[in-house]
Amino acid sequence: MTARADAVACTACEVHTESTYRIEGMDCHDEVQLLERRLAHLPGLERFTADILNQRLRVTHDASRLSAAAVAEAVNATGMRAWLEHERLSALISRGSSSRVRLVALSGIAFAAGFLMQVGGLGPGLVIPAYLFAIGAGGVNTVRRAWSSARAFSLDINVLMLVAVAGAMIIGEWSEAAAVIFLFALAQWLETRSMDRARHAIRALMELAPADALVRRDGREQRVAVDELIVGDTIIVKPGEKIPIDGRITDGGSDVNQAPITGESLPVDKHVGDDLFAGTINGHGALEIRVTRLGRDTTMARIINLVEVAQAQRAPSQSFVERFARYYTPAVIVAAAIVALVAPALFGQPFGSWFYRALVLLVISCPCALVISTPVSIVSALAGAARRGVLIKGGAHLERTAEVRVVAFDKTGTLTRGHPEVVDVISVNGVVPAEILRLAAAVEARSEHPVARAILRRAQHDDSPLPAGEGFRALPGLGAEASVGGEHVLVGNHRLFEERALCSPAIDRQLDELGRAGRTAVLVARGGRTVGIIGVADAIRDSGRAAVSRLRQGGIERVVMLTGDNAQTAAAIGSALGVDEWRAELLPADKVAAIEDLKRRYGAVAMVGDGVNDAPALAAADVGIAMGAAGTDAALETADVALMADELLAVPYFLRLGRATVRNIRTNIAVALGLKALFLGLAIAGAATLWMAVAADMGASLLVIANGLRLLESD
Repeated sequence: MTARADAVACTACEVHTESTYRIEGMDCHDEVQLLERRLAHLPGLERFTADILNQRLRVTHDASRLSAAAVAEAVNATGMRAWLEHERLSALISRGSSSRVRLVALSGIAFAAGFLMQVGGLGPGLVIPAYLFAIGAGGVNTVRRAWSSARAFSLDINVLMLVAVAGAMIIGEWSEAAAVIFLFALAQWLETRSMDRARHAIRALMELAPADALVRRDGREQRVAVDELIVGDTIIVKPGEKIPIDGRITDGGSDVNQAPITGESLPVDKHVGDDLFAGTINGHGALEIRVTRLGRDTTMARIINLVEVAQAQRAPSQSFVERFARYYTPAVIVAAAIVALVAPALFGQPFGSWFYRALVLLVISCPCALVISTPVSIVSALAGAARRGVLIKGGAHLERTAEVRVVAFDKTGTLTRGHPEVVDVISVNGVVPAEILRLAAAVEARSEHPVARAILRRAQHDDSPLPAGEGFRALPGLGAEASVGGEHVLVGNHRLFEERALCSPAIDRQLDELGRAGRTAVLVARGGRTVGIIGVADAIRDSGRAAVSRLRQGGIERVVMLTGDNAQTAAAIGSALGVDEWRAELLPADKVAAIEDLKRRYGAVAMVGDGVNDAPALAAADVGIAMGAAGTDAALETADVALMADELLAVPYFLRLGRATVRNIRTNIAVALGLKALFLGLAIAGAATLWMAVAADMGASLLVIANGLRLLESD
């Protein structure tokens, strides 16, 4: 019975399969439509999605009825080439690319030769063969793809271009025909090269982590592939090497450049017990690291996967453009038919001139520049942000940032460091601050309370000598006491000192001032006499005020702080940071209510928190941003945007990037549509030539690609 159940389970797993293919030649929406028509009728096909920018096709199919090889064969029949993602065909691709370059070059040379002979007055017997050679060399790929499209009953740009070239040849415009086919081949090659830069931005992430590691097994050191490492292995990373896998330091210490993961500009000191990420770069020390995650589960691998999934998703503007393109091309074809057939009869003019104008319209009908206007911007922005330690889960979140008017911050761990620090040491009765710290640290040395830890850290930082306290006794909810150097020392809160009659009006005034400043007061007494007050607070991040200022400069109307702390602390920290509003003593449900209230009052809201405790508020916001997500699995998986480092300045960067991306997309769409509209008018007026239409189409594609790629370097 067990064996039979296992067999059924295995069969089910094998039948429903998802295969991912790399597609060479899928550079435009027309190719995607051709694939849709070719694959739609394959038996066993369940669904598929095409990713133009990464030239990837994901196919879900019934493996008992449709094999991966059959899918690849169907794709190859379209004139494109497909191979499973894990296969390596780089040499074949390189040869195909070189062949394409040679054909484009030969077409250009032949066209130039024919043009020069025509200008020189040589006869058609020499000029026409040169143009024919240019058409043949430049049209190889176009003919192959046009034939595949025609067999699938699809009038894509390749078919339309061949019709235009054939029409030009029929009416004796040999130079026009050769110019069109050469410029079209050149445009496709340039477009592919430009798109490759955007693709490389994503693929470069995959190359950050090395493929092998130096591992110690059975007392021997050997290099093995990262995929062969297991949890618990000990690997050795020498100075200057990249860290190949996630792990924890067991021996050694070094400065580690975490910029590939977190975007931090400065190396971080790492010691025994600290976690490390694959793809980060070791500094000057040798490290022994115990593997804590398999290669496919590392933070870097998950970042790559999340970025790829994000850029494959359709942003709202992208979906709109693709819907528009479905109607645009047929509409232009109908317009071309009307121009060729109706206009001559309507205006009583020669058929030839209107037929030529119809051919120009066919060339203009290619919607490639329009279709790629959005995805090239989205992918460039996602890749550029990932390189700076900002992981964005999709183009929709980028576009939504353009509508954000309010940014709400959680306080603890976001605007502040999340752990208390000594910020004030106030002398009472003439005792110097160093002595106050020394006495308090001696008593608190055995305490695990966060405030006690803060006092110890400050004393150690100031190199204050720490005498051993004797007879330590904790006073729950109040403080602690011990004997230090033979004298009784008491450390505690205001209530404890009131009970011991150690307060005075002057001390009470100091405590009131600390309270208004948002400090927690720790009093210190020696020999029955108060000697000092230590002010402890959750320290504000150094970049907090600068981040708030940059948000306002970027167009954010209101910056709000949400906290569970008391009103005095919230007011003190809010004032120090310069936020517009703070709301105190909030439970998680109260934070959600605050987000909803802000949305009603101001519009779209972005919420910034630690990604775990603030999960409800992050989900309620229009855009949820998690801080310090590099080591937090939950934040990586649930936030709309994950800031890999605890860096507040990444928040205004992300919002600037989102707004720049939306501007970029709108500019691209305007350029693509504007050029099309211009040449539609020129074509109908008879002022545009075939080669001008091809040049305009090529120029529009290259312009939108170049404009989108600027987001890779956006600051």
